[in-house]
This record gives sequence, structure tokens and C-alpha cells, in this order.
Amino acid sequence: MEEEWSAFLRDWDAGGDQEVALAEMVTAEPDRHDWRVVDAALDRLVCSACGDRLSRGPVGCSACDLAHGFRYAAIETDRPGVPPGNEHAVRVNVSVVRRPQGNSENEVLVRRLVLPVLLVGLLPTTEEAQRVSALIKRSSPAQKPVLIEQAIEEMLRG
Repeated sequence: MEEEWSAFLRDWDAGGDQEVALAEMVTAEPDRHDWRVVDAALDRLVCSACGDRLSRGPVGCSACDLAHGFRYAAIETDRPGVPPGNEHAVRVNVSVVRRPQGNSENEVLVRRLVLPVLLVGLLPTTEEAQRVSALIKRSSPAQKPVLIEQAIEEMLRG
């Protein structure tokens, strides 16, 4: 996201003193920008209601809830050389990891551990995702990270 934001600033020929104004513009029209640029813009703004970074505040903060929802209005373009759907998976996992408050511990754990696999361009099959989900549901809290990591290693070998 930081690389996308830096490129966006260069494209707009904007300096550091214009960064917040540009972030406000991006978040006012998320449907005109790539989701990575929108997420980076949100990181540069402070929520007027809760004081956290915009979209990252507690569930129930109306301004953060709204901003979090708007991030899904942004443009999503598949990266070259990755399977179709990989970019969407990256986007969803990043969203969960960046705002874990609205998700179960299991969901956050899986999303956090699978994200590196997605970032290198892999995309688990439906069967692999269902297998990981089943592992989570039947495992003790102490076993979950180890079992998920083993499942990810199997995906990488597969």
C-alpha cells in the first residue's frame, strides 16, 4: 500500500504538505481509486469521532464503520501474474487484519497467517480453504496456529 501511495503522490506531483488534503480527496471518492490507495489514504486521516486512524476505530464508531465500508467501493484490479481472485483475497484479508475488531479470533488468525501466501501470488483452492476452516473449528486454541501453518506449508508444496 505504501508503494501505491508513493506512486500516487508522484503522479499527482504532491509533496508531503499536500498529503492529508490528497488523502481526504481520495476517501471522499473511493470508487475512483485503487483499493490500496484508498487504504493508504485512510491511514493518513484521523477519525473525528474516536481519534483513531480513520476506519480502524472500534466497531460502533459510526465514522470508522462508514469509512471501513467505503474501502470496498474502491477499484480492485488483479495484479499481473497472479490467478484471478487473488487480489480480492488480498484485499479482504488486509481489511480483516487492519480492522480485526469486527471478526472472530479464528477469522483474524487465519487471515493473518494466509496473507503472506496471497501476497506472493498464490490463491488457495476452495477445498484448501474449507480444510483450514475445518481445522480451526475442531482445534484447541493452542493447536490452531500450528495447524494453520502446517496447512499453509502443504498449500505451498502442492
